[in-house]
Amino acid sequence: MPQPVIKFGTDGWRGVIADDFTFSNVRIAAEAIAAYIHSRKGSAQEDPAKGLCIGYDTRFGSKAFAQACAEVVAATGIPVLLATAVTPTPALSWGVRERGAAGGIMITSSHNPAEWNGVKYKGWYGGSGQPAMITAIESYLGKPAPRASQPAPVTEVDFLPTYLKSIEDFADLDLISKSGMKFCIDSMYGAGGTILADIFARIGVAHVQIRSNPDPLFPGINPEPIEPNIRALGEAVVANGCQAGLCTDGDADRIGAIDEHGNFVDPHKIYSALLSWVLQYKGWPGAVTRAFNTTKMLDRIARKYGRELIEHGIGFKYVVDLMLEREIVMGGEESGGIGFQRHLPERDGLLNCLLLANVMAQEKKTLGQLVADLQAEYGEHQYGRIDLHLPEAQKNAVIARAHALKPGNPVFAGMAIFCQEDLDGVKFFLDNPEATTKPKAAETWLLLRASGTEPLLRIYAESCSKESVAKLLDSARAFALNL
Repeated sequence: MPQPVIKFGTDGWRGVIADDFTFSNVRIAAEAIAAYIHSRKGSAQEDPAKGLCIGYDTRFGSKAFAQACAEVVAATGIPVLLATAVTPTPALSWGVRERGAAGGIMITSSHNPAEWNGVKYKGWYGGSGQPAMITAIESYLGKPAPRASQPAPVTEVDFLPTYLKSIEDFADLDLISKSGMKFCIDSMYGAGGTILADIFARIGVAHVQIRSNPDPLFPGINPEPIEPNIRALGEAVVANGCQAGLCTDGDADRIGAIDEHGNFVDPHKIYSALLSWVLQYKGWPGAVTRAFNTTKMLDRIARKYGRELIEHGIGFKYVVDLMLEREIVMGGEESGGIGFQRHLPERDGLLNCLLLANVMAQEKKTLGQLVADLQAEYGEHQYGRIDLHLPEAQKNAVIARAHALKPGNPVFAGMAIFCQEDLDGVKFFLDNPEATTKPKAAETWLLLRASGTEPLLRIYAESCSKESVAKLLDSARAFALNL
């Protein structure tokens, strides 16, 4: 059987529906996962008899793709627990761990445009598949898995009730209910649905919701909680007099937010607010992790509280690796994926929305006030990102040119490079004259990275002012396009 063009990137395999994301290829991916599980026979955690959990989001065809996966897996003799309805990714991950399954398959492409779908693999511990697992699964692509004389059972399961109890127990709902605050909730037509609104209604928290209906077309947006996709939430927050807007992405494992003035609050400020609160009020033990493309404000917060800060590659699978190896209080990435080891080694947008409301309630501050306090204490940190749609050869050529740049060259916005790092992509630290005029100024850095799942070159920048970030991104765009 010829090997298909299927590659599991930083968080699973994704493809364009009816182009490469077809029933045929989905079945090949499912068979590779089944073959991997069979290879683990006798393992304490991954034995095939423990079965696989399978869930799906609101995307076009997700339910049918999940059923196809279930049929393939069951035909090899592995029992399947198949979601009865649309399920957030963290709920599927919770189900895997709670039920002691060997692993899980989630049909979603998270924040991608509507024409995409994907397959995420979840390990037995309830989180993204570790790199070694993904490499092993890829090695079975295009190879037949064992066949059972009789298919194993496929049992439909509602993964939501026990998951909802877990996040409600983790947050302080009583504190939120007494806060007197009003929230706007945006599920971006995705798997978050009415979950947060239902919780708030039950505990008496004032709220409004938008885009809570499932819609596989995600009309007018990509279901990624960043600008410009999140602007409708900003308008709704202001129009309804809310203290914050809380948003989840297509499969509800990432968080986005809006302050009371309708301003976008980037995931870095969300992570910083949650981390500061956890270390100050909870005191949970463990190191802090962050991806290569996240804010350096986290380093300053960790330093204040005497916590080790571990920087790692881009993709939550690296957080998972660390959480399975040692004590980690929090781990996160640039895209709004934040996880707590005490809950799951997994991103959870719904839990983080509850916790952000928890922080506001405890501090008795609006979201805008929380962000202003962070900037005052740790220095102004501004962040920006642009994505360039480039063919594989072109985006790889850009990265090669970036690697060739040497310290001392004022290549970007007239700022001299004084350091280069290549943990994941190419990051430049730059000598920014503006930083000398600001107290506690953020470090100025720029990162160019080729996406592992899409034909995109991602460019990230952080500095001590919005103007400085804009100049850096414009300069990097010109560099990438060879203008």
